[in-house]
Amino acid sequence: MMDDRWISVEEVAAYLGVKRDTIYKWIDRRKMPAHKVGRLWKFRKEEVDQWIHSGGASRDNSGEN
Repeated sequence: MMDDRWISVEEVAAYLGVKRDTIYKWIDRRKMPAHKVGRLWKFRKEEVDQWIHSGGASRDNSGEN
């Protein structure tokens, strides 16, 4: 099934409408669900959606956007 594939940093950034740098910050500072595959970060769309719905992207982290 195509919807079950792993997506890249570029794809998740486009999906969420943010920059790649924001994705890397969220992985590091806000515990965004991501999986390291070699040197690359990969994501499951369902995990990202759940993280967003639980407020992961909207947490106040001392002025971080």
